[in-house]
Amino acid sequence: MALGLDPFTLNWLGPFAPETDPLWASMQQGVISERDYWLIRSREVGRLVGEDWRDMKTFVRRTRGADPGSVIRPEAERAIRIAGDAGFKLAILSNELDLFYGAGFRTKLPLLDRFQAIVDATHTGILKPDPRAYRLVLGQLSIDAGRCVFVDDQERNIAGAQACGFQTVHFDVREPRESYIRALRHLDLEFV
Repeated sequence: MALGLDPFTLNWLGPFAPETDPLWASMQQGVISERDYWLIRSREVGRLVGEDWRDMKTFVRRTRGADPGSVIRPEAERAIRIAGDAGFKLAILSNELDLFYGAGFRTKLPLLDRFQAIVDATHTGILKPDPRAYRLVLGQLSIDAGRCVFVDDQERNIAGAQACGFQTVHFDVREPRESYIRALRHLDLEFV
């Protein structure tokens, strides 16, 4: 709607309906990277609105506008608040936080103030599931992997975290509330 496209213009839904999206399947199979997937999709959508989008940031800005907080799932905010208020350290391990959202994104999202560490491959050059990415987070938090709960929507990143000794929750984008409930249970917390 933000782009003025007619409903059902896009015939792919990525993680929301993988069966509709052969390109998503090729990313899941490791044929292309997640960065490649979103760049291809960004360019396609840009063409649909008569523009030349050369990066994911443009796609995100055009679809989400100037207020990234408005698209954060309320369940995410609640889970972060519950874990943080219980005294748990919070971290983000992202392959492309600033690459996809732009450097100014962080200042527009007060929720990020709750995190003790943000490790972004945009700057480190180390993508999940490389074990070094997980070790960077552990180093910043000064904590053992076995005491961490790693949540991610990509199976290969979950496997990487498990190989490093993390507890894990595969985040299902179609069932976000259930995913947050499972994550908090690992911390003996209730999603209230």
